[in-house]
Amino acid sequence: MEDNKELSEAEAKLQGQAEIWQYMFNFVDSMALRSAVELRIADTIHSHGRPITLSQIASGVGSSSSSPSPDMITCLSRIMRLLVCKKIFTASPPVDGEETLYGLTHSSTWLLRDGDTTLAPWILLLMDPIALAPWQYLSSCVKDGGFAFEKAHGCDIWKYASTDKELNKLLNDGMESKGRIAMKALVSAYKDGFGCVGSVVDVGGGTGEGVAEIVKAYPWITGINFDFPHVVATAPSYAGVSHVGGNMFEAIPKADVVFMKRVIHILSDEKCKMILRNCRKAIPEKTGKVMILEAILGTESDGMFESVAVAFDLLLNVCTSGGKFRTELQWKKLLEGGGFSHYKIVKIPGLPSLIEAYPE
Repeated sequence: MEDNKELSEAEAKLQGQAEIWQYMFNFVDSMALRSAVELRIADTIHSHGRPITLSQIASGVGSSSSSPSPDMITCLSRIMRLLVCKKIFTASPPVDGEETLYGLTHSSTWLLRDGDTTLAPWILLLMDPIALAPWQYLSSCVKDGGFAFEKAHGCDIWKYASTDKELNKLLNDGMESKGRIAMKALVSAYKDGFGCVGSVVDVGGGTGEGVAEIVKAYPWITGINFDFPHVVATAPSYAGVSHVGGNMFEAIPKADVVFMKRVIHILSDEKCKMILRNCRKAIPEKTGKVMILEAILGTESDGMFESVAVAFDLLLNVCTSGGKFRTELQWKKLLEGGGFSHYKIVKIPGLPSLIEAYPE
């Protein structure tokens, strides 16, 4: 019995060692994923409509060489070996001297750069050197306080992006791709929620793609895309949607419903309460509501996105000045501070949930 206990303890310790090694090398997975997106590996396989060889993948990565060199093939093969191991791609064992064929999985379809719903822009954003640098200051924030991004770059991420066109594009592309995924999940799963709504204002709606998706699904709704003047100035035209420039901290256009999908989690509690109070002024007292599309910590029953939400929350701590994901209790206090006494949470497929808040 004692021998079994010692063996079990030894196995557990060995398992612990293996897990720490895995955590240490998670950055390798991320960098290989970034390379796959930059090289458009998923797009190349998808364009053939079937699994293809390493040579065919190499021919489609946009190399400056007329034909892939041996070292290029070697590097690509090792990237693919890791990503196959992680089940991002499939690999069919060679038969009768033929080459291995690499194919897509449900995971790698999310890497398609030109896909309708894609996570490729987020991978490029999170793995960019500018976004990675603040992580070197995480322990410093615990010991000395302050914000990691500001320690790394001397200003917050929004000010930095305003002077760096490449980071600004990465941010915008990442936000749009994340919003597109969330909106498609919302529209497909929340079919009855807009039935009696006549108008919706999307606060912080960017170029208007989100509210346009709502109006497209519910044509009787009048959509208002509300964001800073310089943002809506470049917004394309959408049927049934008007673009309004302004400042959400000062006033919000009136509508039956105020909708927010990428605002609250990047702001401190006090700033969120300011916006929520303006939201209450913008909607009818008796029939109006605020709809907030955000991740909620501690609500994942199946655990599919639980660790993602926790990691995303730490990312917000590193890359913003006060942004965070919140638990349901924190949401309750935040909504009450903003003038909303009642709320309900509607689960939709994916990372975020829908929070409906009512003045009465």
